Amino acid sequence: MKEILIVYYSSGGATHALARMVARGVDSVTDSRAKLRTVPRVSAVSEAVENEIPTDGPPYASLEDLKNCAGLILGSPVRFGNMAAPLKYFIDQSSSVWLAGGLSGKPAAVFTSGGSLHGGQESTLISMMLPLFHHGMILSGIPYSERALFATRGGGSPYGASHVGGELNDREIDSEEKSLAIALGRRVAELALKLCS
Repeated sequence: MKEILIVYYSSGGATHALARMVARGVDSVTDSRAKLRTVPRVSAVSEAVENEIPTDGPPYASLEDLKNCAGLILGSPVRFGNMAAPLKYFIDQSSSVWLAGGLSGKPAAVFTSGGSLHGGQESTLISMMLPLFHHGMILSGIPYSERALFATRGGGSPYGASHVGGELNDREIDSEEKSLAIALGRRVAELALKLCS
């Protein structure tokens, strides 16, 4: 069974909902399963510490999760065209995994959510790709053979799955966004099986 690690940060719930769709895609592939993990918030107050276990949702990701996965999918809300600080902080702690080549040659992908159609989704996706390239991962996007890329009026691009939540973050994930998130998860799981066979 190939375990695909999905590590994300979600502040308003939309990225978490998208992560569940990506996980559905992973779980749809025989001999693969999704492992959902989140990351704790970061604080400008250096004394602030999160509980070791979140009050709800999936557990926090660890470096062991990175070492043991067959593939990795990162997700973050848009923060001024970049990944959110909590996810970047987690990735910044992965030097020991990088030095050991723990992710090298494994498939990876990214997903995001933001408030507006042109609010920085693609640059956020690219910002999450950069450390994955440094880790030697094989990045996958979403090909145009996924017909929902032609139909979407919200999120979704060749760079990865995305969701446009609206100004108040009250827009539900639509059918095209769901379809593309599921396709992304399925694609990484299929790649992991091919690369590890």
